[in-house]
This record gives sequence, structure tokens and C-alpha cells, in this order.
Amino acid sequence: MLALLGLSLLIIPLWRICARAGFQPAMSLVAAIPFVGLLVVAAILAFGNWPADSGRDLTPGERP
Repeated sequence: MLALLGLSLLIIPLWRICARAGFQPAMSLVAAIPFVGLLVVAAILAFGNWPADSGRDLTPGERP
């Protein structure tokens, strides 16, 4: 029961972050894989190109 609570506290915010970044929200379910899942999702969000930002012309360091 505690594991489900902890998992939901992880998945729900990641679901919203993925949706706002322009990725499929179901990608957040990868974080449920023990040990490596969260690292994979974090790496995609940190180092990937966000589809939601594809139409913007931001210089490095510029905030929207």
C-alpha cells in the first residue's frame, strides 16, 4: 500500500511535466521501473529537445 502511494506521488507530477513539455504523458510510467526508470525519464526531460519549445526562438540562458 505504501509503495502505491509513493509511486503515485512520483507519477502524477511527472505526468503533468511530460504533458507540458510536449511529450506523451504516458512516458512518466517508465519511472515505475525500479532503479533505472526515474533516471531515464529525468535524462529525457533534462537533455532532450522539448516538442513544446519547437516554435520558440530562445537563446541559451534566456527565460520565457
